[in-house]
Amino acid sequence: MFCQRCGTQVGSDVQFCPNCGQVQGGASLSGSASTPTPWTPPAGVHASAGRWIGEGWALVKADLGNYIVISLLFALLSSVPLIQGPLVAGFHIFTMKKLLGRKAEFGDLFTGFNFFVPTLVASLLIGVFTFAGTLLCIIPGLVVAAMYKFTYLFIVDKKMDFWPAMQASHAVVKTDYVGFTLFLVLAFLVNVLGVLCCIVGVFVTIPITFAAITVAYKEIVGFEPRTVDSL
Repeated sequence: MFCQRCGTQVGSDVQFCPNCGQVQGGASLSGSASTPTPWTPPAGVHASAGRWIGEGWALVKADLGNYIVISLLFALLSSVPLIQGPLVAGFHIFTMKKLLGRKAEFGDLFTGFNFFVPTLVASLLIGVFTFAGTLLCIIPGLVVAAMYKFTYLFIVDKKMDFWPAMQASHAVVKTDYVGFTLFLVLAFLVNVLGVLCCIVGVFVTIPITFAAITVAYKEIVGFEPRTVDSL
């Protein structure tokens, strides 16, 4: 298990995080059972869809060749069952490194497999929830998809398990359901434009979507210092 405050890996029998002192698991200061405190977003969060898409495009444009190659790899490998979640996490790691001015490599796409189980379970649950929402006149499906767009970043950055990461992503989005859903719709339309551009344009628009989501996460949540140091 991981400390929900600082992300340090701790044993299941540990009562306090050795790094930051946070109470862990079922322990409380009095020794009685308690539920870990869910992650809460900062107050006053509002989506800035157009700006995030614009900043995502600027990031991709600055290294367009590498982004096209990694996007092509992502598209080819996503057809393999059960690995899309780790690949999404890896794409975010690649983009996190670009945002931080670090050297990003094609191999970063596969670093998401370090989080294989939580990203796999998250991808399956998000797929099921989104499909169920889509059956209810499509719009609920869009809202559900928007709710969980930051899940993989919470898994990678905060070292959360799949369910706390999904809860944390939802906690961010519920501050502005409409704005974050429009953010998802705008990203979708950008990808439609990529498909219309002789299909190959999608290898430019896919990374724009990942970059925009990562930019939004960095602005709203902020990267964990320990994660930044490890990249």
